[in-house]
Amino acid sequence: MSRNEGPQDDRNKENQIDTQSRERRKVSYFDYSLLFVIIFLICFGFLMMYSASSFSGTLKYGDSRYFLNKQLKASFLGLLVMIGCMVINYNLLKKFSVLMYGASLVMVTLVWSPIGMEFNGARRWISVLGMSFQPAEFVKLTVIIITAHYLTLNYKRLNNFVEVFKAMGFGIFGTLWVGIITKNMSSAIIIMAITFVMVFVASKNWKEFILMGLAMIPVAVAGIFLAAFRAERFKVWLHPVKYSSKGGYQILQGLYAIGSGGILGKGLGQSVQKLGYIPEAQNDYVFAIICEELGLVGAFAVIFMFMFIIYRMYIIANNAPNLFASMMVVGVMTQIAIQVILNIAVVTKALPNTGVTLPFISYGGTSVLFLMFEIGIVLGVSRTIRRIN
Repeated sequence: MSRNEGPQDDRNKENQIDTQSRERRKVSYFDYSLLFVIIFLICFGFLMMYSASSFSGTLKYGDSRYFLNKQLKASFLGLLVMIGCMVINYNLLKKFSVLMYGASLVMVTLVWSPIGMEFNGARRWISVLGMSFQPAEFVKLTVIIITAHYLTLNYKRLNNFVEVFKAMGFGIFGTLWVGIITKNMSSAIIIMAITFVMVFVASKNWKEFILMGLAMIPVAVAGIFLAAFRAERFKVWLHPVKYSSKGGYQILQGLYAIGSGGILGKGLGQSVQKLGYIPEAQNDYVFAIICEELGLVGAFAVIFMFMFIIYRMYIIANNAPNLFASMMVVGVMTQIAIQVILNIAVVTKALPNTGVTLPFISYGGTSVLFLMFEIGIVLGVSRTIRRIN
């Protein structure tokens, strides 16, 4: 210590160091609770998917862990992507938003190229390096990013119908492209819902959204009944017993699984409906297996975890440092909420079958990969929050 410094100077330095330390703690906020719940939900998904798919895997491929192993590989890759998104500056996504959006539309088009793949009569996949890939999941991500970027640049203009419609342009085009090329109505609905909610949150005027919502009703009805297979699906939903040979059988078996589970369930691994009664039980109908094995208690626990995830994302979006970050979190939050609602509604026969997976739990490598990409963005945003209001 120099001759000109005294005890008061030491105290001032200590106070300055304490202040800097507090500031660093504010800057280094990270939503560990969201991360832990996501990891728990993924691990729980492995457990339930193995339980739901072991019989089918043994029957078709001679390996009870066939579906689990594929999901583990996709989840490991997704974990690396999530960590990468957490570490990098999310603002870099602005620079590549147009390129990513264009690439996703090109990939959708490729389903009708030689690398396109068809499963169960639907051509919605492409084969990349020996792995199947569903481009519609990529479109969901890119629509979130490019719409958030557009809203950041033009949010002050969202004061009339024309500007609101322009803000929804990327989402509308992505919806039509996915719906026309792949005929994947469920993904198209989710893309449209993501766009609608993001623009609604950014806009201060709600009248345009009421008019737009009313205008979308006849379009949705026409989309259902002008396509013969969708009209057929609607009839199957209304009369599953009458049309049991055309899809009603799966609906009925799903309801049997839910009803037989009772309050506490039959016990983990004790499902009867997974033994070939529910087709592809590890996919869209995994929630029915959860209800059968773990009962209403297990079902409500899963719903509660999703509600907690939505709540944490709301907190992050509300405290994000800028509009771009906030809008991306809103988009991810909307996608997860819509998919959870649609999946559970289908399994409980509240809605016709839409083919929407239950996030982080249903089998599907592409879905879990891009969901973890999006979770990485959300957690990356949480790292930049200085203070939680």
